[in-house]
Amino acid sequence: MSRAFAVLDSFLSGRPEQTHGEITRSTGLAPATVHRLLAELTGWGALERTGRGRYRIGLRLWQLGAQAPGGRELRDVALPFLQDLLQVTHEVVHLVVLDGDRALYLEKLEAHPDVVVTSRVGLRLPLHAAGPGKVLLAHAPPECLESILAGGLERRASGTITDPARLRQVLAEVRLQGFCISRNEMTEGASSVAAPVRGPGDQVVAAISVVVPSCTPNLSPLVPVVRMAALGVTRALQG
Repeated sequence: MSRAFAVLDSFLSGRPEQTHGEITRSTGLAPATVHRLLAELTGWGALERTGRGRYRIGLRLWQLGAQAPGGRELRDVALPFLQDLLQVTHEVVHLVVLDGDRALYLEKLEAHPDVVVTSRVGLRLPLHAAGPGKVLLAHAPPECLESILAGGLERRASGTITDPARLRQVLAEVRLQGFCISRNEMTEGASSVAAPVRGPGDQVVAAISVVVPSCTPNLSPLVPVVRMAALGVTRALQG
């Protein structure tokens, strides 16, 4: 069973589709073992085979994941506020939670945005390289930050913070200010404004963000609307 989980884990971190060979290299399993597991997982519906000989997450696994109470309840509560934020900004809106040492994207809304981003629901991305990720990291246990720093800060775009001291400084500013502005950190040409969502006990349980083109000269006007949406979700969760 652990080998099957290894195959499924290989689809995380921005790999929505993979070939048999890519899965073999990612998992370190024998090709024959991967072949057998792919057949079993595809038969059950956890994976689907595309017409190009590639595999992707299947509908049955998504249906199963949708039953997880924590993420579903948070998404249901947050969705009206996300929709309001989309209506106001007409840009990409995200709801993101902490998942281990990664940022997990629970929801993504977009109408006709002026910027293309690689995010999608279910994607896990580095915490240090995204606005909502830094919001979550700023309020995460200290050992989470230390683990990420020990593993190295991967550069994703020209503005990605790769210096540990600089990251610590930015996280302190996020805690103080109550929001995070990022430019060209996860995706070149994309900037974001993110704010924390707090649950019962006033603990940060998620982050909301809006993504706009990096050519936008002033992101400050977005700060109050993003914070208002995050505050709305917070009040709904705490009330």
